[in-house]
Amino acid sequence: MTASGTFGYGLEFADLVNLSDIGGIIVKGTTLHPREGNDYPRMAETASGMLNCVGLQNKGVDYFCKNIYPKIKDIDTNMIVNVSGSSIEDYALCAAKINELEHIPAIELNISCPNVKQGGMAFGVTSKGARAVVEAVRKVYDKTLIVKLSPNVTDIAEIALAVEDAGADAVSLINTLMGMAIDINRRCPKLSINTGGLSGPAVKPVALRMVWQVAKAVKIPVVGLGGISTTEDAIEFLMAGASAVQIGTANFIDPAVSVKIAQGISLWLDQHKYKSVQEIIGAV
Repeated sequence: MTASGTFGYGLEFADLVNLSDIGGIIVKGTTLHPREGNDYPRMAETASGMLNCVGLQNKGVDYFCKNIYPKIKDIDTNMIVNVSGSSIEDYALCAAKINELEHIPAIELNISCPNVKQGGMAFGVTSKGARAVVEAVRKVYDKTLIVKLSPNVTDIAEIALAVEDAGADAVSLINTLMGMAIDINRRCPKLSINTGGLSGPAVKPVALRMVWQVAKAVKIPVVGLGGISTTEDAIEFLMAGASAVQIGTANFIDPAVSVKIAQGISLWLDQHKYKSVQEIIGAV
């Protein structure tokens, strides 16, 4: 699959790659109300990765339902909406609206958003906060519910167990790591809000470790992401216990990378005499 925020709504890449060859497209973060996002600059390149503080810029769920959904509903793949919010009520109302869209089989719940009612803490950094959001969304959303976990926590397995118990059908991880870059000539941060989310190959060892930990702890499927840019990277995540993978930052370098990796996995399985990818999931 392609990770949220790195592949738009899929339409932007239709001339570059056959979208039906991708297992699923996680569309950019969608919120109940329109968001302008953060001020520029909001992206900065780092060693083996990048920082971003885009801030969930989008036109809101009503605009998505009216203007975007009709254009993507017939794409021959799994179109999954990443849902974000600033309060539990926002999450639930947004999810309820998407629940009515026939051709959206799942949502990915981004619980790493600022919780404005709790002093800026992200829901996903405590078991209590994560559980509360998932329980509220589960009451109004009856399709597949994937919960995207934050790596900026002490014990990610504990958070995973909490969302599993609250009704999540699957978990995806990791979201970006909190990072910073400084312009030494201007003596100020390179991002407008000082810090941002680190993604790309630099985060892969951390992501792989967390996927391995969570896969051992929960019974629901795990979707692995974080720095995957090659077939070998993806296979590592599968062997660590992921049932599926998402490609994120690598899309900026090669929009067709997801298809190439999927083909690469099939070729590798054939070369090693495996009959199914299931044979290597959790093999470590």
